[in-house]
Parts: sequence; structure tokens; C-alpha cells
Amino acid sequence: MSDLRQRFFIEDSPVRGEVVHLEEALQTIITQRDYAPAVKVLLGEMLCATALLASTLKIKGRISLQIQASGSFKWAMAECNHLGEVRALADYETDPRFDEAVDSSTVFKALANPVLFINIEPEFGERYQGIVPLDKDNLASCLMQYYDLSAQIPTRIVLASDEQRAGGLLIQLLPRNNEEEQRRVDEDLWPRLTVLTETLKIDELTTLDANEILYRLYNEEEVRLPEAEVLKFGCTCSKERCAVALEQVGIESVRETLEFQNPIEMDCQFCNSKYTFTAEEALSLFGKHLS
Repeated sequence: MSDLRQRFFIEDSPVRGEVVHLEEALQTIITQRDYAPAVKVLLGEMLCATALLASTLKIKGRISLQIQASGSFKWAMAECNHLGEVRALADYETDPRFDEAVDSSTVFKALANPVLFINIEPEFGERYQGIVPLDKDNLASCLMQYYDLSAQIPTRIVLASDEQRAGGLLIQLLPRNNEEEQRRVDEDLWPRLTVLTETLKIDELTTLDANEILYRLYNEEEVRLPEAEVLKFGCTCSKERCAVALEQVGIESVRETLEFQNPIEMDCQFCNSKYTFTAEEALSLFGKHLS
């Protein structure tokens, strides 16, 4: 079992879903910084959630979840793009409550004035941002409420994470395309699948592969499985992006920085990569060269 996203369909019905499992990518991300146990758990759930939600988009681009709050926990974000590349980061102050690794509710209890942003950024076209109240006990419940009320797509989401692995399952009832489809649908199907999904145990999500999970839940249904997709850690940082950032702050700020830091060093918080700009390189971004 590795880092995978497995799509599935219930045959002859408007029901589709995804199962996600992360281990290597999760470890790459949470070992970049000395995160408290509960924060590791939250990041694992957020990563699985972005991978699940990204699969529902038929675009090239990326989707990110960002929690912002006041108090000891400042913010956290996770991102997945259409290539299956994931990354995440969090910022918080030391808090004894974060030493308890249960689920995202551990961190949710410490959040002050929290809000969750869902950002969809296509390669081409307009960006979209949805705002989700964090007024439920955990991340999965908040996302389900968003889909049920805002997107109006009946959705069930289960998320699980520990300090080693993370997993998630999403199942949705898609709109019927026409009256003929409406007549063919078993009206008891969605209530039945909802009940079955709620029987999924948290440890099953992190320890079992997708095929075993789907068999245990829906073995009486006709489940179709396309080829699984590989997920992996991926960072979008580059020296070119850093150069753009320097251009945005302006030549005067760059000159001031060079007075106490030459060459300029820029670090990526996601992957700890370092990018260096000599005075010549930095000033040449503005068409200026040292004499």
C-alpha cells in the first residue's frame, strides 16, 4: 500500500467516490518541521481532504484548504494539484492541547474565530474561493456541511490520520441528467450507502488498502474501479518564482536587504529548499547592474 487515490463508481447509479491513502508524502511533509502531534494529525486530514476534493474537479490546476484563526493556532493549509502533488504547512504557538493526537477536533477546540477557505485555482480561468464555517467538531463534518448546503451535492466524507499515515473516503450522489436516469435510480441506494459509510472505522482508513475498504463497505453493490492514481509530495517553488517575489517588493527594498544580507537567501517553507541571489543577480531583475 502506497500513496494512492482510488476512484470508484456504483454501477448504473449517479454515485461516485474516492479513497485516498497517504504515508510517504505525509512523512515528507510533517518531518520538515517540529510539529506537535495534534497538528500532524490535522495536516494529514487536510491533505487527504484536498486530494479527495481535487478529484471532483475536471480542470487542470490546484485546490487548497486554508484554516485561519486567532489564538495559539494561526493557520494551516494543504494543497493538491491535478498531477496528484500535495503539500501542506501550519503555523501555531506552543499549546499543551496540541500534544494530544486524536483527530482534527483536538485542534478545532483551540481555534479562536476560525474560518476555512476552499481555493480553486485553474491554470486558465478565474479563481474561486468558498468560505466554510468551522462550527462542527471536525474537518470532515465541516466539509460535508459545505457540500450539502452550498454545493447542494449530497456528500459523505470520512477522514483519519495519525502521525504515520492518513486516509480519507468521499462518496457523492451526483445530479441526474434526465428523467430517464431518475426513473432507473434505486431511491434506497443513497440512504443505504450513507449508513454503510458511517460504519467505516478510523483505523481501517489508515491501515487497509482501498480495495479492502470498498469491499468491506459496499460488497453487496456493483462497484467499478478505474486504475488508481499515484499521489506524491510536490512543491511549486523555484528560483524563478523567488525572482518574481523580489521584483514585487521593489528595487529599494532589495537594495536595503543587500546592505545586511549579500547574497540574498530565500527559503521555501514547504520543502526547505534555499535560493540565493547575488547582488548582481538581484539588481539585474530591475535592469540595474553593479558598476
